[in-house]
Amino acid sequence: MLSSILTTVALLAAGASAHGAVTSYVVAGKDYPGDSPRQLPNTIQWQWSDYNPITAASDPKMRCNGGRSATESATAAPGDEISAVWGQWTHSQGPILVWMYKCAGDFAGCDGSGAEWFKIDEAGFTGDGTSVFLDSETPSGWEIAKLVGGNKAHTSKIPAGLAPGNYLVRHELIALHQANAPQFYPECAQIIVTGSGTATPDASYKAAIPGYCAQSDPNITVPINDRTVAQTYKIPGPPVFTGTGAAKKARSSRRKLAAMRSASKTATVMG
Repeated sequence: MLSSILTTVALLAAGASAHGAVTSYVVAGKDYPGDSPRQLPNTIQWQWSDYNPITAASDPKMRCNGGRSATESATAAPGDEISAVWGQWTHSQGPILVWMYKCAGDFAGCDGSGAEWFKIDEAGFTGDGTSVFLDSETPSGWEIAKLVGGNKAHTSKIPAGLAPGNYLVRHELIALHQANAPQFYPECAQIIVTGSGTATPDASYKAAIPGYCAQSDPNITVPINDRTVAQTYKIPGPPVFTGTGAAKKARSSRRKLAAMRSASKTATVMG
């Protein structure tokens, strides 16, 4: 009897402290179950033990919420959509970030280490700062507010022309509803990208996780209830990699910079 009571109390406590996680996916039009505290045996998502918040930007669980390699994987092509569905979410303030990571080989040996993560999507704050503030609830100026209530999806696209291979896709919510007390909610899933693309992000698009942000960064530790500060928000991490177009733009920018430097040197010599 005592054991049963304690078990019930523990489950209630876990439910009270749980905040939210991705619990299913739609990849290239096909439904896939995610994980849950019940540890589903066959899923594309790396299993995790709970969906309580990570509160330190340096925590190793930042990578995939402490998850491990999954038994299944989804298949998609560049340009296909990936939708992550949150079975539960309650907070209206904070950004959404979607990352990918190319594994060197099989998923079983892929741990997401090193500065190889790149963003494929992000959604932040669009409030005007005069009627909709960083801490506004209704209406909220944050895209994340659309997830409130649970069973809501955020949809992204696999970058155009992305080189084929085994990839992790990482969905991350950063809850900023408590002033100066960020909460991170990341989950990872396995996707096999097909096709003959060659697009690969260069170093300017890549970051390590943890490592892409610091606890002291002004867009991580945010005094969100202080309306005297600028009501703007810059999403942390490198720029979004959109694929072939982004790669061409980056090369063009590098060529222009090189040309400007060459012209400057020539002018100096002639002067």
